[in-house]
This record gives sequence, C-alpha cells and structure tokens, in this order.
Amino acid sequence: MKLFASVVLGAFCLVAGLHAENWPMWRGVQGDGTTVESGLPTTWGAEQNVRWKIALPDRGNSTPVVWKDQVFITQAIEKTGQRLLLSLDRKTGKQLWEAGTIYREPELTHGTNPYCAGSPATDGERVIVFFASAGVFCYDLKGKELWKRTDLGKHHHIWGSGTSPVIVGNRVFLNFGPGEKTTLYAFDKVTGKTLWQHEEPGGASGEGKEKKWLGSWADPMVRTVGSREELFLSYPGRVAAFDPATGKEWWTCEGLNPLVYNSPLFAEGQVIAFGGYGGMGLSVRAGGQGDVTKTHRLWHLPKVSQRIGSGVVHQGHHYILSDGGIAECRDLKTGQMVWNERLKGPGPTGQNWSSLVLTADGQCYAINQGGDAFVFRASPKFELLATNSLGEKVIGSMAVSDGQLFIRGYKHLWCIGK
Repeated sequence: MKLFASVVLGAFCLVAGLHAENWPMWRGVQGDGTTVESGLPTTWGAEQNVRWKIALPDRGNSTPVVWKDQVFITQAIEKTGQRLLLSLDRKTGKQLWEAGTIYREPELTHGTNPYCAGSPATDGERVIVFFASAGVFCYDLKGKELWKRTDLGKHHHIWGSGTSPVIVGNRVFLNFGPGEKTTLYAFDKVTGKTLWQHEEPGGASGEGKEKKWLGSWADPMVRTVGSREELFLSYPGRVAAFDPATGKEWWTCEGLNPLVYNSPLFAEGQVIAFGGYGGMGLSVRAGGQGDVTKTHRLWHLPKVSQRIGSGVVHQGHHYILSDGGIAECRDLKTGQMVWNERLKGPGPTGQNWSSLVLTADGQCYAINQGGDAFVFRASPKFELLATNSLGEKVIGSMAVSDGQLFIRGYKHLWCIGK
C-alpha cells in the first residue's frame, strides 16, 4: 500500500511540477478541474484572441487533452461507424494522425450524446480511450496500437456512454456503465490486463414503459486519506470508496438519487457528491469503514437543481453550474447556498452540460451550449469577470494548457490565447 501511495503521489508531483503545461485527462492533472496556471485569457470571441480553429469531421461532446505539442480528441464518424482518436499539432491544429476502430453493431445513445463522448487520458507515453461497446484502446503518441480490450461486453443505456479513463500511477481506472453492466475496472496501463473489477448492481437501460432511469456517468478519483489510498466513485443511491490496489470497498455512504452525472470531489478531508435529475447532494468525511452514513456524513441536501457538469472547490466553497446555466456557490462545511446567479450571454441557449475549470488565481471558467463562455471569481461574493461568445454549440468542457484554452465545439476545435 505504501509503495502504491508513493507511486500515485510521485506521478501527481511529476506531472504538476515538471509538466504544468499539460492537461492529460478530462478534468486535468488532479482530476478535479483545477490547474496550477494563472493569467489565462479572459477575453475572446469568434474572431478575437483565437490562436487557431480547425474543422472537425463530425459533432461530439468529448473534451480534448493536451500533452506537450499534441492535442488528443475522440471523434465518432456517425455514418461510417468509425470511433477515432485524433492527434493534432498543438501549434497549428493540423491533424497529425488518427487511430481507432469501426463498430457497426446497434448501440443505444441519446440524440444529444454522439458516440465517443468520453475523453482520452495520457501519461506522456500512451493515450487510452474508451469507445463504449467497442472497447478500450491504448496507443503510443505516434498512433501505434499497444493494446486493446474488446472483451468487456456491451454498453446498453438509452442515454449512451460518457465516462473517461483515469490514469493513476501504473493503473487505469474506468467506470463501465451505466446499464445492466456496471463495472469499475482497474487495468494495468502497460498491458491492459485486468487487475481487479468491482461489479455494481446495474439498472435498466431506460427502455420500455416503466422508464426506470438509473445510472452513473461519474469518473473515479484517487486521493490519499491518512495512511491509505481511497478511490471515490458516485453511484445511484450512494458514494463509495475503494482500495485502488485491490478493489476492496472501504466504505459507503447513502444519500444520492438514482441518476448521477457528475464526478465526486475531495477537499479538506471530505468527499462531495451530487446527483443529477431530481438530484440530491452530500458531503461525507473520508477514511471510514463500512456503512458510514450515520457516522461520517456531514450534510445532506434532499433536493438540488439538475446538474450534469462537475464542480470545483476553492477555499472552503464548492462551485458548480446547473443544467439551466445557473452558477452556485455553497459553503463546504454546511452545504448551504451562499449565492446562485444565472450566467447569460448572447447565444441561443444558456443550458450547460460542461464542467468548471478553476485557475491558480481563483477564477472559474465555464462554457454553455450556446457557445457563451464565462469567467467569474471563486469567491463567496459573486463577481462576473467576462462573457465571451464563440457562436457555436459546445457541450464538452474546456482544457487548459500553457496559457491557452482548448474548446471543442460541434463544428470546430478552438485554441484560445497567445
């Protein structure tokens, strides 16, 4: 356990210390939407402060990741059944290579959720992608396939897939779900071998007259708690912690609703988790054993607004955007609302499915489906710093790398900044 903890901490420190310009996974280096960078662009538009933009072959919801001089993004070509990983030149946006597979078997998804909604993950030597029923694929940074797992089974849910691989040390963690098959995997990142798997009671696909909507699209998070490592994951009805080395369940806490879209956060010794539609929210002190609902749960919110994107934590406050485009600030100790403000721009809709990004100088970046991006201060007093519009539909989240913002729209990939 101590060895595994050292590997995890070493990996975090290496990436944060030596490669602060990288954005290696969906929510950045730490997996929580934070960046060590500051002084990012606060003003831009469709023709202003745009380093480059390139046309994408089809629509998509995934977020780009960045490693040194390459940008990686997943891309489905809906007519041909292609599920691809694209590599782009970071300086120009020019495509360097593509790799992937073809999957033509019927697979459920929602009209607003194209295939390949999960984002890539990279450690600087390999890039790993989850193509739902088509499997998990690993490539080197030149596009050569290193391994693949096409034996994991079929993903089956009316709203489709959206989870992303998470690389920590020598392991890759993946929440395969939602649907009848709901499995938390730990793979060896070098070989793709399954190290352990946790089978969670799945749920109906959402088909049929009953409309039984159930599932988690959350990604796992690993943190050090005392003398051990804990892997947190939000599930329908509960949030749980596992031993990332063995898959053993450390603890569970009740208090979430049947639909969970966003990923858990960890700050000041506590795990913060929110549900989605008809949502609930909770905070639980980490480090427990067994069912800790009565002993470790710090607060519980029986009804919160619908939210799909994930939030951030800064100096004792939790920030998140609702589906309707309302920014919220809550006190981390109590869960009580400090403020909530609607973010509105010139775009055709204020609906928001993207996750927040928090900079080192305490600024939150968010973008809605109307292509309007907002910069506001992470503060118990609301302060909107900027509103910027790209004029293009955006569902994915922003990526931050070396003073630049990378935004995936439905038509283009944008690089904002110097």
